[in-house]
Amino acid sequence: MKRTATTATTVLTALVLAAALTACSSDESTHAAPKKKKPLAAPSTPSPTAVADTEATTSGIPPEPDAAAKLGYLRALTGIDPDIVHGKEDKAVDRGRNQCQTIHNFPKDKPKQAEMAEMRFTSPSHPEGFGKVKAAQIVEAVHTNLCPKF
Repeated sequence: MKRTATTATTVLTALVLAAALTACSSDESTHAAPKKKKPLAAPSTPSPTAVADTEATTSGIPPEPDAAAKLGYLRALTGIDPDIVHGKEDKAVDRGRNQCQTIHNFPKDKPKQAEMAEMRFTSPSHPEGFGKVKAAQIVEAVHTNLCPKF
């Protein structure tokens, strides 16, 4: 019984709304000249590069580097100490992109950037990091190769 009453109420409400909408319309529109509509402009789609730049600027994490930038970055790290990469190139790139966020968030605090790099860049042979001097060099390699705009 309750379901029937609810259904009847719903139907009645729909009929009242339809009648109200019909009453709001007028026949004047059939005699009036049609209004010209402005053409809709096609929505502009930003380029993938623009989207990536915006995301990097907002979050501080740059997009994946292209092959040349990745190679330059890995060579720079290997030049500091071959154990920084220790055969895990993708991991080194991920750590570098995360380090970019630190550079972005603390742009004038070089000691903080180096401290975070020392904690972030570790290896089985260097579980506590590579020391302050190498950490500062890592920050420079990250900044130069992965996020030079920061």
